[in-house]
Amino acid sequence: MSSLRLAADYLLYRKRAFKLHGVHSPFIFDLYHNVLMHDGHFPAYDRVETLRVAMLQDNRQLQVTDLGAGSKTLRQRQRKVKDIARSSAKTAKYGQLLFRLINYFQPQTIFDLGTSLGITTSYLGEARREAEIYTFEGCPNIAKVACENFSQLGLKQVQLIKGDLSDTLEEQLQQVAQLDFAFFDGNHRYTPTMKYFKTCLTKKHEHSVFVMDDIYWSGEMKRAWKEIKQHPQVMQTVDLFFVGLVFFRTTQPKEHFTLSF
Repeated sequence: MSSLRLAADYLLYRKRAFKLHGVHSPFIFDLYHNVLMHDGHFPAYDRVETLRVAMLQDNRQLQVTDLGAGSKTLRQRQRKVKDIARSSAKTAKYGQLLFRLINYFQPQTIFDLGTSLGITTSYLGEARREAEIYTFEGCPNIAKVACENFSQLGLKQVQLIKGDLSDTLEEQLQQVAQLDFAFFDGNHRYTPTMKYFKTCLTKKHEHSVFVMDDIYWSGEMKRAWKEIKQHPQVMQTVDLFFVGLVFFRTTQPKEHFTLSF
């Protein structure tokens, strides 16, 4: 999608989005007030952002195997670590949002569908050191750097699963009793995104939380987000433009929120 189209979508989002006073659901109200708009500081933020700075200065060249939709800015197979860090990692704002979501919901089993260099994964790991965290990466050379980063931060609970997500996701899901939290950032195409979403539904429960990345990244991702909202098992969604939150709480009405963030 062109930057002009993305900008136009963002303007439409800003017109639709509302703030705290417009939220009538107690669950969403509490989530917005205590998680989305929380402006406190956690020491973990500094640790992960120090890692990000190091990655943004890393001149190592990696041979990249790209199994997803690929980067909009990086097309060559040989890439510097610093270029990968600049183009693929979620910004601090959204990494820290994921940290707060994990800190709030306290999930025990977490799937991160798209490791890259592990910066975003590190936010998940820093938020919940008692959890079982499985992160998936298709490129062996990028996975090696991510493992170095997890080791540096002491994130022993993070297990990196290497290989094509289309194969490894279902295999790993069979090894867990239930899926409490999932961050979908593995492939920005419609068909794989919907496949991964439906596969993860087999292990979701009433209080599972799914976070969909880049829901306006392309026409295919917008189509996927629209269908996810309409899925009969999905009860509540929150559109934050760059990410979408998905909940399955059957004790509450089916509602969709577009919140200013």
